[in-house]
Amino acid sequence: MKRFSHIFSIAAVLSTAALLLSLQSCDDSDKKIGPDIGVRDSLPVLRSVGVSSLISDSGIIRYKLIAEEWLMYDKKEPQYQAFEKGLFIERFNQDYKVDAFISCDTAYYYDQARLWELRGRVLVRNLKGETFKTSLLFWDEFSHRIYSERYMEIDGETRKLSGYNFSSNEQMTDYIIHQSKGEFPIKETEVTPQPDPQIMAEQEQNNEEN
Repeated sequence: MKRFSHIFSIAAVLSTAALLLSLQSCDDSDKKIGPDIGVRDSLPVLRSVGVSSLISDSGIIRYKLIAEEWLMYDKKEPQYQAFEKGLFIERFNQDYKVDAFISCDTAYYYDQARLWELRGRVLVRNLKGETFKTSLLFWDEFSHRIYSERYMEIDGETRKLSGYNFSSNEQMTDYIIHQSKGEFPIKETEVTPQPDPQIMAEQEQNNEEN
């Protein structure tokens, strides 16, 4: 697993949180279990409500994950995990201040494909302070790539971009966006005014006459 201190990876964070949640579910053996209802293709194997987890690296808290509901489907084809009521993750720096975050209205993780799908109001801020706004975002763990065909807005300190067909590395610091348009600030420079040639000629003529 990649070190959390080196990379802002939603895949690494959620995979760790999912493992913690599954281990907690193993401690529920003493609870009463209802009768077998037979085929449960449409039912989750695990449902957790009001999830709020702190994730640490080397004993230092690095991430906080919040989800109103977490569902795991093991009988679906393909298998997946669902956060249909929203997902929010924030990253803490060494001073325990938030320096990056991810939020969306709905999220799905397809286990076999190792693919994340974020939907709705997707908002991401990377470690450079840039914010990304879109309605659909994919994270492919196999190819280590983040991408979206939907309209994307990028707001940074030095530029603003918008466009379609976004593609990026996992840190969202090296990216390409097509059909783009943007605003780039231009540094103002002082321009020394140049004398009017006609005025200079008239002055020289007056000097000669005098």
